[in-house]
Amino acid sequence: MRLLRIGDKIVDRDRLSNIIGEILSRRAVGATQQEVALSLGVERAFVSHLEGLGEVRRGNRIAVIGFPIANKEELESVAGKFAVDLVHFLSEKERKDYVLRRSGAEMFNELLELLAGLKDFDVVVFLASDKRIAMVEKILDREVIGIPLGNSPIKRDKKVKPELLYDVLESVTDGRGLSLETGRKRKFRVFKKKP
Repeated sequence: MRLLRIGDKIVDRDRLSNIIGEILSRRAVGATQQEVALSLGVERAFVSHLEGLGEVRRGNRIAVIGFPIANKEELESVAGKFAVDLVHFLSEKERKDYVLRRSGAEMFNELLELLAGLKDFDVVVFLASDKRIAMVEKILDREVIGIPLGNSPIKRDKKVKPELLYDVLESVTDGRGLSLETGRKRKFRVFKKKP
């Protein structure tokens, strides 16, 4: 128990932390603000204000995937600054190890699960070879932002300028959106979903 005196009150910091954790946990699994407030004996406005205090961004669900990437940690750090929902980078070695450790059926099923999961995202940023970007654009019925790493097949890790990923994510998250003109100027391509 960690107690803190505030004026004439004694506040239990651990209890407060536990209540906040419970509120956020229940909201994350789909409970409404009103349901959480009633079950924990707090005001709905408190739940709303609590979420507002911790809000990092609003809007689109974003996935960033790329391979083969040499500077994964740098790019993961950039994606973290924008609270990207899914970040998955592989080096060439990791990609080869992934293939060697699975049967063809396992790999096929995992690939299908990944592609099906990507349909839940509003925006997919894909760093890969030109051929792979074109394939993903055809498969997904979502906005795909392709950052080409070179012509297919790519056999060595490629270093991506963190500023490039930063620019893409900033454009996607600030409400400006991306246009084909913006993409051409910044060396990435925007594939809009076909009507």
